[in-house]
Amino acid sequence: MNPRIGFVGVGRMGANMARRLKDCGETLTALYDARPRTARALAAELGVPAADCLAAVTAAADLVFTVVSDDAAMRAIFAAPSRGDSLLRGARGRVFVNCATVTPTVHLEVGRAGRRAGAATLEACMASSIPQARNGALYLMCGGDPDLFERLRPVLEKLGSTVRYIGPAGRAATLKALVNMVMNMNTAALAEGLALAHACGLDLSLVREVFAQTGAASRVLQTDGEDRQNRDHACFFSAEHAAKDSGIALALARERGLDLPLAVATYRQYRRLVRAGLGQLDKSGIAELTFKDRRGAGRR
Repeated sequence: MNPRIGFVGVGRMGANMARRLKDCGETLTALYDARPRTARALAAELGVPAADCLAAVTAAADLVFTVVSDDAAMRAIFAAPSRGDSLLRGARGRVFVNCATVTPTVHLEVGRAGRRAGAATLEACMASSIPQARNGALYLMCGGDPDLFERLRPVLEKLGSTVRYIGPAGRAATLKALVNMVMNMNTAALAEGLALAHACGLDLSLVREVFAQTGAASRVLQTDGEDRQNRDHACFFSAEHAAKDSGIALALARERGLDLPLAVATYRQYRRLVRAGLGQLDKSGIAELTFKDRRGAGRR
């Protein structure tokens, strides 16, 4: 493949994916973001045209990566062409790779809409963060037509160090929701463990060292532990997105009649962080709700 590639959604993740593909010699032909200034800034950096509408991305590209925020944004970019600007206007023969964490139902809706427009879609859900997007080290979970996945693999492998086919449409999105649900629970649990250690007068560096060598170890401890101790919550994965993604997983649980009390408690804690105006902190910012001396946290 040597496709013309477009991007819709060039925030922190999308921009770094575009940079990575540009570095790998891929042909980028259109960048679009709901915030035009964001798209224009990246376009100037990469020497790639900034599209002024969604349909212009479709016209300029054979393969379009979408990296948007939520269900509403996903539905909006794939709206029926009769309703106005849409990626599906003139989409026959185009391929859309959808990387956002949205509900499996929305991925299925988009897939059906794409087929009606003569286009193809693939889920490529990302279980990684901003540095991995820049370095081509994403963990990509893909869902949809297996033949399309194999056809796109050469491009996907420039973005991901691990590129896995999960199953039919909706399956990758389901698994991504579960990954983030468990990650968020681990994040909340670590915040509480470190907060209690702090309240007990223990040295947090020592606590983290012991945690790392025992059953309290987790990937979150590696990536976020020191940040909680130092109150460094520079955003790699926002608390707002953590709340959204936990909500997606809980909706799946309700549909299947499952009671997940730990996931519910974690979701409520992240929603509390968002209501406190701290949703743009990294997910590690949940520690602000547990340490006794922080922002009125440690008490309800």
